[in-house]
Amino acid sequence: MAIAGRLSTFLNRKGLAFDTLSVAAAADLEVALKASVAPRAQAVKATMLIDLTGVVMVVHPLESVLDLDAIAALSGRRLQPLTGRQADRLFNDCEPGFHPPVGAAYDVPVMVDESVMTLPRVVMACGSDNTLIAMDGRVFRLALAGARGGQMIIRGSSDHRATAITLDEVAQQLQKLYRLPPMPALALRILRLTGNADATARELSDLIEFDPSLTAQIMRYARSALFHYPGQIDSVQDAVTRVLGFDRVAHIALGIASVRAFDVPRKGMLGMDEFWRHSLYCAFLTQRMASRCQADKGLSYLCGLLHNFGLLLIGHLFPSEFDQLNALREDNPDHSMRSLEHQIFGGGQGQDLLAVGHGAIGGILHKLWQLPDAVVKAAGVHQHADYHGEHEQYVLMVQLANCLLKEKGIGDEFNEDDLPAISMRLGLLDEDLEEFREAVEAVSADLDALAHSLSS
Repeated sequence: MAIAGRLSTFLNRKGLAFDTLSVAAAADLEVALKASVAPRAQAVKATMLIDLTGVVMVVHPLESVLDLDAIAALSGRRLQPLTGRQADRLFNDCEPGFHPPVGAAYDVPVMVDESVMTLPRVVMACGSDNTLIAMDGRVFRLALAGARGGQMIIRGSSDHRATAITLDEVAQQLQKLYRLPPMPALALRILRLTGNADATARELSDLIEFDPSLTAQIMRYARSALFHYPGQIDSVQDAVTRVLGFDRVAHIALGIASVRAFDVPRKGMLGMDEFWRHSLYCAFLTQRMASRCQADKGLSYLCGLLHNFGLLLIGHLFPSEFDQLNALREDNPDHSMRSLEHQIFGGGQGQDLLAVGHGAIGGILHKLWQLPDAVVKAAGVHQHADYHGEHEQYVLMVQLANCLLKEKGIGDEFNEDDLPAISMRLGLLDEDLEEFREAVEAVSADLDALAHSLSS
């Protein structure tokens, strides 16, 4: 598809120069940008807002979150974001989601965050899923002539320029706006017990056995064909001492107890059935990788098991929108989750959540629940392929596990990843990957049965 007709007509009529950047057809602007050579710091986007007076376009950096309170103070209007579908109807000469941030071309009034006005060069959508355009910052400011400027995004406390906000800052916003579920009491007691280096198998068993349902699930787990234990297992303490070990029992019990905080439907690609299936497969793989990557096996398992809790939180807080997202996920398996989240929510009721992605939301929840730092990080940035930083090894193991699981149709993301790059960063060879694939294949029936029992 070429540059959108109305945008092309506007730029040519105004004599505004630009360059085109061709990319492979992409699911959303972020994917297109990643496929280009353009720096992310140059990318800007359009978010459409509406009230009874009409529609307004807000132009802001791609990696930023709108501050609706600041916009209300500037405009005197209580604007709310359009859904993705509504915005697509306004840009009817564009591919869905590829809306040019040039409101004048579409007869839409514009507000622009002040940080955009200082960019030396700008990269943006032009209506096509395989083309971006870039222009000098001065030229872009001419395209925005007449736009109202001001501070319109949530900013980090230590930087007055547009930056990605931290998990701490987003957590503060979430706690202000939404009633986040506390960690269930039993999960909290298990977590505290695991933090005690002197805790015994008897103490863990006693704690689990206070809950008949959890006891039954742990016993079912220990007796599964996954572990091929030939003897009789009569108690949780048998499961701990003879079959699973302290860490594994504690971690699976923590996961089971924590999931009780959420009311999420069972069915669909994002439902509880598939959540448990994805989580157990991922935990199996990350624990398998641990010895090859010189990582802690118990912590690796927990990172894999809990990395996708952000989807549960979204389903819990926004049930009707989650149902739509669930259906859209099934209809569009090649689109990134972030693009589908924005299509459903469009920066609307759940904007503060979805603007940072469901992965980051899970990381925020884990941090509020005081889970280990590696678990927080693995959940928070598992969608960031280029992540470098603290607990990087655990993040990469979760990413690699998800890459391998995509080959089996397991998980919530099926757009392409760079499997060789991730495995190389972990120091793994092709034969290691093949061994992981064979190991998963050998236990897949047992993991499927266990996932079904945990979600029922």
